[in-house]
Amino acid sequence: MQTPEQMLELAHQVVGRAKELGADEVAAMVSRGSHVTVQRRGGKVETATEATTRGLVVSVLRGDCYSSNSTSDLRPDALDSFLKRCVGATEYLEPDPYRRQPDIELCGRGVSVEQLDQDDPAWAEHTAEARAVQAEAIESRLVGRRSDIISCSSYVADGRSESVQVMSNGFVGVDAGAWFAAGGDMTLEEGDRRPESGAYYGARYLSDLPTPDAIADEIERRVAERLGSKAAPSGTYPMVLANRSAGRILGVLGGPLSGSSLHEHLSCLEGKLGERIGSSVFTLVDDPTIPRGLGSRPWDGDTLRAKPRTIVQNGVLEQYNINVYYGRKLGVEPTSGGRSNWVVPPGDVPTAELLAGLPKAILVTGFLGGNSNGSTGDFSFGIRGLLLEHGQVVGSLSEMNVTGSITDIFQRLVAVGDDPWPWSSVRSPTLIFDDVQFSGT
Repeated sequence: MQTPEQMLELAHQVVGRAKELGADEVAAMVSRGSHVTVQRRGGKVETATEATTRGLVVSVLRGDCYSSNSTSDLRPDALDSFLKRCVGATEYLEPDPYRRQPDIELCGRGVSVEQLDQDDPAWAEHTAEARAVQAEAIESRLVGRRSDIISCSSYVADGRSESVQVMSNGFVGVDAGAWFAAGGDMTLEEGDRRPESGAYYGARYLSDLPTPDAIADEIERRVAERLGSKAAPSGTYPMVLANRSAGRILGVLGGPLSGSSLHEHLSCLEGKLGERIGSSVFTLVDDPTIPRGLGSRPWDGDTLRAKPRTIVQNGVLEQYNINVYYGRKLGVEPTSGGRSNWVVPPGDVPTAELLAGLPKAILVTGFLGGNSNGSTGDFSFGIRGLLLEHGQVVGSLSEMNVTGSITDIFQRLVAVGDDPWPWSSVRSPTLIFDDVQFSGT
């Protein structure tokens, strides 16, 4: 296995060799990674997998022609043949002058390794035995909790990756990070129905995951919510979007915000920069600098320095996600090519207090299928949820859909809770919307 120093040396060699072969611009990224998963069911290990990967991605510009190429065969002879084919074939592609590398002044590490704090030292000491103990601990706390359990399972996983990147514009970067996940699910017996649910968590540090007891408690709570579920009457209700599920609705914004959608005139947000697309309580920040954040990064996909960006401020659209390529096509400055951590700042009023003020509302705890259209902003999703009256659960909901438009739904946002969800790259508190359309009975 190559060391980071050897990976960096290889990347430099690839760039130099591709230039010798006639490339005008070259970017080389060498990466390696590994991940392990363990799943238990019925008192025994059901699946256990371990995988390691390594590879090279080379981007070549020759004249105005661009190609991106990858290989996992890093033997010197094979690599030289690979580079000859890459550079030689590139000149036969359709010219695309917008593919040139960004100015080096825009590139670099936007935040220090220490500040990002993504590489948990515990990963190197995390043994197969420790993973087995963790998975067994979660499962053992689920078994026997209820008399109506049909089955339950536990899941743990972790991984680590390293990458080095060298570009002919002068950029050189090294990055590494680990991640951990844990969770499980439970299926109950309810007549001829089989309500099921689960809870899963992700974190950069093993110590940031909930304890096995906390995971088991949450799994049981969520599956118990499914008992007796049925559809409520169709109509408009206040929608309470659970913090852990907010990413599904927020995610609908991703496509319309992208430079590609704007360039192809397939964005419902085209021409709305500086305009109000949400209520005054809606603020959305893209922050790649959060310590231990699952979406944190030192630079973006174009190697532009990572920095926090306000996408929406008090309902007003302030920025799109435009990478270098589409920035040139659109004739605008690039912002960033994609999402990192999406943060909705929490409110000051406790979530429970906000819910107590709602005579009736639908709490959406999860989504089941559905679709969205970035051109129109329309969406329709199946939901799981609870019917609330003054914050108290009065019924479990299923077989219902929520419909609306991304250009309208955030105009209906009336309050945000104080409970941001930390185990995701979408860090949102509970969101409360007024008069949202649900279809049921």
